[in-house]
Amino acid sequence: MSYPRVLTVQDISCVGQCSLTVALPIISACGVETCVLPSAVLSTHTGGFSGFTFRDLTDDMSGILAHWQKEKITFGAIYSGYLGSTKQIKYVSDIFDGVAAEHCVKVVDPAMADHGKLYYGFDMPFVEAMKTLCAKADYLLPNLTEACFLTDTPYTETYDRAFIDELLQKLCALGCKNVIFTGVSYEAGKTGVVVYENGVYNYYEHELLPNSCHGTGDIYASAFVGSLMRGKSAFEAARIAADFAVSCIRYTADLKDHWYGAAFEPMLGGLIEALK
Repeated sequence: MSYPRVLTVQDISCVGQCSLTVALPIISACGVETCVLPSAVLSTHTGGFSGFTFRDLTDDMSGILAHWQKEKITFGAIYSGYLGSTKQIKYVSDIFDGVAAEHCVKVVDPAMADHGKLYYGFDMPFVEAMKTLCAKADYLLPNLTEACFLTDTPYTETYDRAFIDELLQKLCALGCKNVIFTGVSYEAGKTGVVVYENGVYNYYEHELLPNSCHGTGDIYASAFVGSLMRGKSAFEAARIAADFAVSCIRYTADLKDHWYGAAFEPMLGGLIEALK
């Protein structure tokens, strides 16, 4: 029996339940060895906190890669999340090329935008650089805003299946093999995930909850990667990850003053059960 090993590359927000503080426990709970490469260390995430500290670790990334190559360390999957600069995107591209095991699964979450806007500190040159990383992805995990930026498509909150199909074609034209398209809603009160794998469209619909939380994209992507590495199909992994994310959002809604992230920890047992 093989023992899968995943590398995830993204920042550490020490408080805020996102990025590496989400990816490490969730993928580990899936029964997968989880290795990390922190791209930066922040005292908190940037959504709703002020005066946060930031330590850029870009200059450490090439040395870490060189050491791994010297030690002949490789990974069965590499999952990139929030990256802070175009230089970091280039280093992650080098990591994809330099320490991928045979049949390595490369997952790119282009975490850079939502609700029609880029996140704080990002610009169009960053988007252009992200396109080059997406080209190497076995699975690309954009939300609607990110898909529009990546394909130079005007953002809209009103769309139909034909619009989504066109976006999928444009995303694949970047070079990625498959797309896991999150937050796709065709009717009021519902949302879901499009799994576009090997040119085949599938859709998993679930309830659209009235409350939202910081970090749910990271929760979803981490649960997807962990499920995929446990041998689930892409559609099964997408469904498990969606159900897990919904359970975390629903649980958090009952917590007073828990505005800064989704309380995923009490829900990990359900994720583990879903993988059995």
